[in-house]
Amino acid sequence: MRSEGSERMGDAGSGKGGACAEESVGGGTDVRSSSGPAAEAADHLVVMVHGILGSPADWKFAAEQFVTELPDKVIVHCSDRNMNKLTLDGVDVMGERLAEEVTEVIKKSPNLQKISFVAHSIGGLVARYAIGRLYNPPRRKTQEDTLCDVRDDSQSGTICGLEAMNFITVATPHLGSRGNKQVPFLFGLTAIEKVASCVIHWIFRRTGKHLFLTDSDEGKPPLLQRMVENCDDLHFMSALQAFKRRVAYSNVGYDHIVGWRTSSIRRNSELPKWEDPLSERYPHIVHEEYTAGSRNDKCTSDSLTDSDCDVLEEKLVTGLTRLSWERVDVSFHNISIQRFAAHSVIQVKDPFTHSEGTDVIQHMMDHFLT
Repeated sequence: MRSEGSERMGDAGSGKGGACAEESVGGGTDVRSSSGPAAEAADHLVVMVHGILGSPADWKFAAEQFVTELPDKVIVHCSDRNMNKLTLDGVDVMGERLAEEVTEVIKKSPNLQKISFVAHSIGGLVARYAIGRLYNPPRRKTQEDTLCDVRDDSQSGTICGLEAMNFITVATPHLGSRGNKQVPFLFGLTAIEKVASCVIHWIFRRTGKHLFLTDSDEGKPPLLQRMVENCDDLHFMSALQAFKRRVAYSNVGYDHIVGWRTSSIRRNSELPKWEDPLSERYPHIVHEEYTAGSRNDKCTSDSLTDSDCDVLEEKLVTGLTRLSWERVDVSFHNISIQRFAAHSVIQVKDPFTHSEGTDVIQHMMDHFLT
């Protein structure tokens, strides 16, 4: 069920959840209720994945809020298998590490029944790769099952044997960073964007190639393009489809790292107009929408001849939107200096300098399937 909206986050630490306990597990940090009975009852693993050059501490605030709000429901694992410079090794390498880490965590907690992911920035791509590795196809019904009318809850597949619940990304460049205005600090200047795509690997190494869609391992298409299909033994789309919810939180502006279009998985013409916040409870959320998956598998890129980048981006949009998505658009335009750090504020990377983003975390919890 969805968690009920409760006290404002500022009161959560002293509210119904009580204190949180931290434990090092699988290389990362597990956050759970310090209350014995509540901790024992929790059967839902929430894996939080940081962004580039990040660490488990980036999700510390959100992890504690989740456990405080849902003490007898969730255990939060903040991944650290790819922290700091290890985030430069490539989405696939990081995805394999994350999959291994999640497997280790699950083995140490045999009472787990459900799993969700909450990922920031490139962590969303890493999580998408990892679930492709962790996906278990649904068990085929035998003739005996059919005759006995046995209900099989695994018909949508599982993630490492667990029921897939929420897959949430926050400011994630789902369409890569190569397109026009997909990296806002390049000012939308085509010449600078083209130069960046040629030299980005000097700074961000293999990860930079993946983000700018310039990788061609063994003559294969770019990794992000392969990740909108089931590829070899990696069931990227089947795994994503297994989740009951797929949610993309996006900054509509002032995110100088990840553009609005790529983080919300939209075309330019699909970006909504917005004016005021939707509610007092979430003062920085300015637009929400749910879109059902499209059954049109034909890429409409035939009409896009300006550049290869446009064609690739269209393929990524078309592939990902075959599934349903909830999109939540966030704006920090009306706050002071914090808005210039929107990429970190939306995650509340630091509870002191990024405090304006706490309503985004509250929104996540209020709509979280447990």
